[in-house]
Amino acid sequence: MKTDFVDVNETRKNVRVEIPSSVVDAEIDRIAADYSRKVRVPGFRPGKAPARVIKQRYKDQILHDVAHDLIPRAVDDALRERGMEAVNTPDVRDVSIEQGQPLTFTASFDTVPIFDPGELSTIAFRRASKAITDEAVQLALQRLRDRAARHEPVEGRGVDHGDTVVLDLERRDAGGKAEPHNGVSIELGAKANPPGFDEQLLGLEVGATKEFTIHHPADYPIGELANTDVSYRVTVKGLKRRVLPELDDEFAKDLGEFDTLDALKARVREDLEHEAKHAAEREDRAELMKQLAARVPFEVPASMVDREVDRRLEDFARRLIDQHVDPHQAGIDWNAFRESQRGVAREAVAAALVLDEVGRREQLDVTEEEIEREVGKYAERTGRTPAAVRAALEKEGGLFRVYAGLRREKSIDFVMARATIGGDS
Repeated sequence: MKTDFVDVNETRKNVRVEIPSSVVDAEIDRIAADYSRKVRVPGFRPGKAPARVIKQRYKDQILHDVAHDLIPRAVDDALRERGMEAVNTPDVRDVSIEQGQPLTFTASFDTVPIFDPGELSTIAFRRASKAITDEAVQLALQRLRDRAARHEPVEGRGVDHGDTVVLDLERRDAGGKAEPHNGVSIELGAKANPPGFDEQLLGLEVGATKEFTIHHPADYPIGELANTDVSYRVTVKGLKRRVLPELDDEFAKDLGEFDTLDALKARVREDLEHEAKHAAEREDRAELMKQLAARVPFEVPASMVDREVDRRLEDFARRLIDQHVDPHQAGIDWNAFRESQRGVAREAVAAALVLDEVGRREQLDVTEEEIEREVGKYAERTGRTPAAVRAALEKEGGLFRVYAGLRREKSIDFVMARATIGGDS
């Protein structure tokens, strides 16, 4: 077999392959013999049609099968001889095949060259802060108070700021189309209220009816209402005031597992510190990956970026489905979303290439026990048995992804241990 490699660029290669006619003819004879056993040719008993008849009658199919069998093996052999590994399925073109002639074709593929990831100690950044302030604790406690707030009826006065008003409401647009809504609760001061709506309700008492018109400005966020007038007729049916509980020991006890306010504060701080720790780890990891990606000295193969973009889109669609949202009905411009992911996908692929190179150079390996533990974790999250998960991964070729993921995590630990990282605050 003859091969001629051409570098399109650092990662894109072409290989022109010529398979000898003797190999081609032998494969034609083998496949023709197989056809002879399986097909029925008029005028001949099953399996008795001469080879020349089979080759003439089924020429196109036989040549197709020969090319289908020989070309992938030839590409694999050519890459193996050069010590190359394709990161995508080679694109085969210019195929020429005839009996008595060599089989020739050109295969184009992406590959990743060996490169130097550089001195790891020159990676430098300051760890993200995990500090929790007293103000953050107070804000978290306030959110707990807000969730525990109750609404108490108000009597003997009109509507005031911060009240929740129960209304029978009729809305009429400029075209005269009316939309009645009964028993609507509206909290004065809510961001969703139309501009000027709250002021029209101030002072109204239970039982009062009022008609008024609201003008929506040209920059109103709801496009169909921008620069329009909407008329309202409202009747006040009830009035309530939002009451927050006192921040004391009784409030802590009402939450079910705290004897004192100090115990509640301690738990809130502990939870915030836990969240801050994981958030800081994510920030540190993101900064590391960004610096690693910058160390790739060539343009990342487009096929790898496309594959990462596909993975991100599939992951996003899966999250929508988990939230009971149909991705096809979500009103998303998927082409625009796809393009928006290309930059981060390129960075993610580049960082992964550096981690893989570090793992190769440092001979970082993953044991079978580590793979089993990872499979077990996934099985626990999905409610399946480890055996079932492993069988599915083996069927889909997914065990290599598990191996690669674990090896990259080891590479991250290796790089982190050698990087120059400032202390957190």
